[in-house]
Amino acid sequence: MYKSKITYVFFTLTLLIILSWTTIAKLPNRLTCQQSNVIRATGERHYIHPEKIVIEPWRGEHHVYAIFMIPGGYLNDKLFTVTIKGVGSFCGELDFGGTTVAYGVTAKPGHYLMKALFLSRAAVWLIAQGKGDELKQPANWRLGYGKLEEKSRTN
Repeated sequence: MYKSKITYVFFTLTLLIILSWTTIAKLPNRLTCQQSNVIRATGERHYIHPEKIVIEPWRGEHHVYAIFMIPGGYLNDKLFTVTIKGVGSFCGELDFGGTTVAYGVTAKPGHYLMKALFLSRAAVWLIAQGKGDELKQPANWRLGYGKLEEKSRTN
């Protein structure tokens, strides 16, 4: 009786591990950033790296993010990229904007902050691949922005 319970538990755990690994293994194909997915405004582009990066995927959704500081009068891209050598580039969405204080970061005068959300499961996948340290490097995170264009009025 005891032996059959151990066998049942072992089988269940093995099945869960296989299903989890299969799901995680497919992740890079769904997250890889295509150049056409990045929204860019026309005109001169500037790129920045984050002021702060938090990598805590074990805390659940929205605990892998970066805080970017953008000069006022500039419009940011709608997506940011994280490029990990040997793996590729990943896209993520921006969560909020227009704030001057967030998560321990205070914007310089004339700047605003944006929170860039990165998928927790993608962070877990990268950490499992031994890329956790690269994920923490600000140089691997990038957000583009361009000058707001004033519309000229003609009467």
